Amino acid sequence: MHKIKNVLIGITGSIAAFKIPELVRLFKKEKFNVKIIQTKSSLDFVSPLTLSVLSENKVLSSTITYEKTWNNHVSLSNWADIFIIAPLTANTLAKMANGQCDNLLLATYLSTKCKTYVAPAMDLDMFQHHTTKTNLLTIEKHGIKVIPAKFGELASGLIGDGRMAEPQEIFNITINKSNPKLKGKNVLITAGPTYENIDPVRFIGNRSSGKMGIEIAKICSDFGAKVNLILGPIAKQFEYDNVTIHKIESAKQMYDTAISLYSDSDILIFSAAVSDYSPEKTNELKLKKKDDFLNIKLKRTKDIILEISKRKNKDQFIVGFALETDNAIKNAKLKLHNKKLDMIILNSLEDKGAGFQKDTNKISIIDKNNNITKYKLKNKSEVAKDIIDNIIKLKYA
Repeated sequence: MHKIKNVLIGITGSIAAFKIPELVRLFKKEKFNVKIIQTKSSLDFVSPLTLSVLSENKVLSSTITYEKTWNNHVSLSNWADIFIIAPLTANTLAKMANGQCDNLLLATYLSTKCKTYVAPAMDLDMFQHHTTKTNLLTIEKHGIKVIPAKFGELASGLIGDGRMAEPQEIFNITINKSNPKLKGKNVLITAGPTYENIDPVRFIGNRSSGKMGIEIAKICSDFGAKVNLILGPIAKQFEYDNVTIHKIESAKQMYDTAISLYSDSDILIFSAAVSDYSPEKTNELKLKKKDDFLNIKLKRTKDIILEISKRKNKDQFIVGFALETDNAIKNAKLKLHNKKLDMIILNSLEDKGAGFQKDTNKISIIDKNNNITKYKLKNKSEVAKDIIDNIIKLKYA
């Protein structure tokens, strides 16, 4: 049950405003009441008609009037359980930091007593300007939760920080942080690939991007947990509130780190694609190309999940992942029971858009009683939410 039901969204004049209909859709899908305030400049980027159809409420603005209707900023602030300003431009940010009140959105902001979130969106140079940084710090001191802007391609064509967080992430943060189902819990997650060095240049590895484990870490944090994320070598930089990142490269390093952290964990989620084999010997110098064939003797790496399952206490909940190319359900169940897991997530390689390096995934969840729940192809952030919801249902319901 959600602790909040009334969501007020404020939209300012950024190109990122075109994403807000999707945010409205996410809230309405979960049965929230949604009202929207638009600034005058935002009307150029997203239609009030579109937003009113999706929200099932008339859009409010200093420049939009409805016959026989008067919208009081005080009544709006009293109605809202949370207030989300997205996208937040540098201009509106500056006004918020200095207490200015020249439109309905700002008047409502100054009147509101509920939790307020902002999702900045601006070009790289504006975002990096010391004035912008100071203004963000100022509103944070006033209790505003800033949803960090992302690194990526911006409207100007520049690459860097300033991209508004995606609607799904805004939804996850605002709703889950208001409903901390894992508050006080410690979660251990492994993610990404491992690299087993052959020589200083070459290694045995796999195509794992770590995206699934990272999204799970975000959801756990949003739900109030403290997260230890053991992260293999990936290109993407990642930081998140209440997530401590332990960077590793090899299967042995991941094993050693997991063993050192597992005992304090309430929930353990092993999503990493760990190498099953490692070269028996790592060459100190680069191997030269000489013969038509190269023989490398491999040895088994330690099975992290199996070792921790042997040591776990009765209150710990362990989740594994399986990626199978044949007899998928049968093999996933074998892994579930042989390794004494509480739940296993079966990934699909057969469906387009699922698997390594994709932003979407299609999973089946199998619990230790062999109950199977199958899901359609979804964004990995949504998949992560499904996984955590199932863990909470099985362990804490």
